[in-house]
Amino acid sequence: MKAIQISAKKLPYAEAFFWLFVLSMYFVLPEHLTLMSQILIMGLFAVSLDMALGYAGILTVGHAAFFGMGAYAAGLWAKHAWNEPLSGLLVALVVCAVLGYLMSYLVVRGADLTRLMITIGLCVLLGETANRLAGITGGTDGLQGIDLAPLFGVFDFDLWGKTSYVYSLVVVLLAFLVVRRILRSPFGLALRGIHDSSKRMQAIGSPVQLRLRMAYCFSAAIAGLAGALMAQSTQFVGIESLSINRSAEVLIILVLGGTGHLYGGLIGAIVYMLVHEKFADLNPEYWMFWIGCFLIAVVMLGGGGLMGILRRVFKVEKQS
Repeated sequence: MKAIQISAKKLPYAEAFFWLFVLSMYFVLPEHLTLMSQILIMGLFAVSLDMALGYAGILTVGHAAFFGMGAYAAGLWAKHAWNEPLSGLLVALVVCAVLGYLMSYLVVRGADLTRLMITIGLCVLLGETANRLAGITGGTDGLQGIDLAPLFGVFDFDLWGKTSYVYSLVVVLLAFLVVRRILRSPFGLALRGIHDSSKRMQAIGSPVQLRLRMAYCFSAAIAGLAGALMAQSTQFVGIESLSINRSAEVLIILVLGGTGHLYGGLIGAIVYMLVHEKFADLNPEYWMFWIGCFLIAVVMLGGGGLMGILRRVFKVEKQS
């Protein structure tokens, strides 16, 4: 098949089409808005992981620690303090940014294997803590009874997920634009240099450790924001939000979409969760087998995930 050349000038139109397509789901699939909200949130979660893994090169398999902490922070804030939605997002953002920065001193200092073990250990530790504090978190039953006030005092979070979908879409879009602005700044360019060769960046005087800690902090904050959105959209926080399985799922989503491509996390979430839903309906007993076959097929088609395939087909230069 002949490849189609897309110039850099046309990329903004492609981006606009993507977001308009996502918005159109509000009218096209009104009965599936809850699923679409979850896809957007998982896409944002994957984008947060991409900041740490795809751009900064920080190997982590425990990013659900921040997703779950953000979910619990927003849920507990709504239940016991103030049920205004935007304040819950802010609380989750701050809590996870602080936790991420503190943990960065342990994560950034070690080599890849050390980082892997520390991030897994953090995820397991927080999950067990949430389980032990059942009186606060609900334990294995999950945090229930989250009742959010209407957004801006006008828009109720209805059972059909209409408000949740628009709310999630706006927050995800704004967070995505902020992440992209960060990664296109000199700070983001330095992260790419560190990812390619940390020794070379250190040799030219770049504060490698500080930049990696800040990248991990930003990544944790965005993951916490995604977790808070999930808690507010479902009005429930399950202990599995802190599990290794959730970390593995978002890692699969990111690899499927393509690491180092900001839209990779979003596209990976859309494809993975729709395929997941379809296979689960077609074959409830062996759906994981077909998911595995699908993932292997995408990987075998070439590196870079779905975004890598799209770039080769349309001959688009890689941009952040």
